[in-house]
Amino acid sequence: MGKPSTPPSYGVAHVVKVCHDLSKFRLSVFVTSTAACGYALGSDGSIDIGGLAGTCVGTMLCSASANTLNQIIERVPDSLMRRTWARPLPSGRCTPAFAGAFAVASALGGVGVLRATTNDTTAALGAGNIFLYAGVYTPLKRVHFLNTWIGAVVGAIPPLMGWAAANARGTLDPGAYVLAGALYLWQMPHFMALAYMGKDDYLNGGYRMLSHPMYDKTGRRLAGVAVRNAVALLPIGVVAVAMGVTSSPFAYETLALGTPMVAASMAFYAKPSIVAARRMFFGSLLYLPAFQVLACLHRIPRDQSVDVYESLRQTSAAFPWHCVPFAAANDWSPERERLRVFRSRALGPALSETSYAPFPFLPLPIPSCPHDRAYAQGKD
Repeated sequence: MGKPSTPPSYGVAHVVKVCHDLSKFRLSVFVTSTAACGYALGSDGSIDIGGLAGTCVGTMLCSASANTLNQIIERVPDSLMRRTWARPLPSGRCTPAFAGAFAVASALGGVGVLRATTNDTTAALGAGNIFLYAGVYTPLKRVHFLNTWIGAVVGAIPPLMGWAAANARGTLDPGAYVLAGALYLWQMPHFMALAYMGKDDYLNGGYRMLSHPMYDKTGRRLAGVAVRNAVALLPIGVVAVAMGVTSSPFAYETLALGTPMVAASMAFYAKPSIVAARRMFFGSLLYLPAFQVLACLHRIPRDQSVDVYESLRQTSAAFPWHCVPFAAANDWSPERERLRVFRSRALGPALSETSYAPFPFLPLPIPSCPHDRAYAQGKD
């Protein structure tokens, strides 16, 4: 873990390699992919390739800057950890001055590209995320385990950058927060697994992760966080459909996609171990790319979507509320009265009223009966 005795070389290949490592290139590519997904979901029927390219380049540079600043701040603890001692600064492959220059150049370039190719909102989000990651999250890692929650906010911002970049005014519609919410929730199982697998390393580096013995000696508390957030991911596809961001198949696909991660997190909770944490970690790596691809395949272009209220109204109108116990009597939908009248005509007043009773006292209604289909089509 010691530094080399010879001073660092600054040949072209060496500089490229150092910049690659300072930027945490693979992580930055991953962050950029979430911004690209946000751009696609926030676009009209035709995606502006030039705007998408500018968003990707600007996000990549902002991420590179944030990661480099992180390594400058953490160069001493990084030298104490097996996982990070070979990074450019603790290994002596570059100086703090070089890393600082690269971070500043990347920040200015990233924010500048975003400002020139997108809008002020996207550029402000990019600059703000650099500060949040390097100025808040990074120092907090050595103070309190809540750093992970701050880090999850950082990870949820790039999709918002992409969505804002997709329209000239930089507007963040309610639908923009669907992918951001998914990113936030996904990071908890992912990073809780990482914190558990590297708990000894984090302890050597002086980091206060939730896996620290003073917070969680058994791993159950950490695993509980993973379970709660994995479960919270299950209905995110339903939310996307209700918000008019994607078409309905996405709801079923994300449910199927999230179930294995819930199972992995519950197995980790039942018996915390490195093996269980590793399964959950690699499962999370498979989940998010698949989620983003499916979201883009099922996206509803912004110029073809309706506002959130209308989307919820249409979803509610098409749903057979009388199949749900008590829902018919307490339906919040603006279509409630029309549903009551229509059902009364179709079934007769007496039979219509009995559908308010809970299922233990009545057989299940036929889900796709003719009057349901007629009601969903808006017929009288």
